[in-house]
Amino acid sequence: MAVQAYINFKGNCREAVEFYSQVFGTEKPQIMTFGDMPPDPNQQFTLPEELKNWVMHARLSIHGSVVMFSDVFPDMPLVVGNNISLTIVTANMEDITFAFNKLKEGGKVVMELQETFWSRYYGFVTDKFGIGWQFNYPICEEAADK
Repeated sequence: MAVQAYINFKGNCREAVEFYSQVFGTEKPQIMTFGDMPPDPNQQFTLPEELKNWVMHARLSIHGSVVMFSDVFPDMPLVVGNNISLTIVTANMEDITFAFNKLKEGGKVVMELQETFWSRYYGFVTDKFGIGWQFNYPICEEAADK
């Protein structure tokens, strides 16, 4: 059984998914919008026109892990950023450096890439969408993907 991350956004999910796809070199994301939903046969709900292009569901495979994404309706509460951070664990310093540097563009570095007592190369950055990304090259290489 795998644990998968699900990240919610407030209208800018498509931009975030396309950005993460570029950063991590994933396949082109499949994006399902709220406008793709079939109409309500009981007419109990009419989707506002401005929400039709918002993302109902998208997913990316990032280094073998599935991360899912969605926009939430404007009246739903959302605390951006501090409710989740994603961790990439790999023994590839080039991948770590590239992704870290791309994610810090427009974002904020919490901890620069550096050696720590638990990692050969660790860094933490909050990207321009408010999502925290931790990068870890573990001391024990068996714990990393290759």
